[in-house]
Amino acid sequence: MKIGFIGLGIMGKPMAKNLLKAGYDLTVFDVVKANVDDVVAAGAKAGASAKDVAAVCDVVITMLPNSPHVKTVVCGAGGVLEGAKSGLILIDMSSIAPLASIEVEKACAEKGVKMIDAPVSGGEPKAIDGTLAIMAGGDRAVLESVKPILSQMGSSVVYCGEIGAGNTTKLANQIIVAVNIAAVAEAYTLAQKAGVDPALVFDAIKGGLAGSTVMNAKSPMMLDGNFKPGFKIDLHIKDLGNALDTGHGVGSPLPLTASVMEMMQTLRADGCGQDDHSALAKYYAKVSGTKIGK
Repeated sequence: MKIGFIGLGIMGKPMAKNLLKAGYDLTVFDVVKANVDDVVAAGAKAGASAKDVAAVCDVVITMLPNSPHVKTVVCGAGGVLEGAKSGLILIDMSSIAPLASIEVEKACAEKGVKMIDAPVSGGEPKAIDGTLAIMAGGDRAVLESVKPILSQMGSSVVYCGEIGAGNTTKLANQIIVAVNIAAVAEAYTLAQKAGVDPALVFDAIKGGLAGSTVMNAKSPMMLDGNFKPGFKIDLHIKDLGNALDTGHGVGSPLPLTASVMEMMQTLRADGCGQDDHSALAKYYAKVSGTKIGK
């Protein structure tokens, strides 16, 4: 089976490399040539465009920043649908608006292309070690046919419903992650101002009910003042924007999401948009005058 991979950023590059390690025949494309060169050096072939990739592949995976990018790469000039043969399977692993997934799937169906939306959670570390959580929407039979591929990039692949359901699930995930990170930063700021070492607070509570994967992953970054991005503030703003738009569309109130969105927007305005989302600690430092950790 020949696989195409389009979008070789922080997440896409290690995901593509894991497919190569599994022995798949891979053709890749990205607008950043250095990213393509890196994956080609690991054993992939280079495509000249999304159309070029689709023309030689049975399955095409896209891992792109947001809804407009997916629409352009799939439906635009020189896009996947221009090169696709009937029967090609498109796996969009980008985190986009659910309605955008539905729109792109409709365009795919008109060309005889099958599509599933399969966004991921876990950030760069889990993309590297192939243990992402994958949440999928679309035709269940199509998902089953590509599960062996997805299983090389993730430790779990869960069917969530019809097309768009994967991205709705991802939005729920991103709400929980964002609010959790903000709560951790808020709690550690309280501890710091009260004269208690946040590192000791982390050690004391991480095994209890407050403990979480988010706390374990982001606490060391906050305490070390290390905000090298595994998942950027700018990208989380994109996801929360999609969540808020979707919530407004279906009548679901999202007051906590809106609050964290404003914190992140403040950080972007301060030039921190490319920081890891654990940099929510910087927001609390700004408003409290107290820095967590180093």
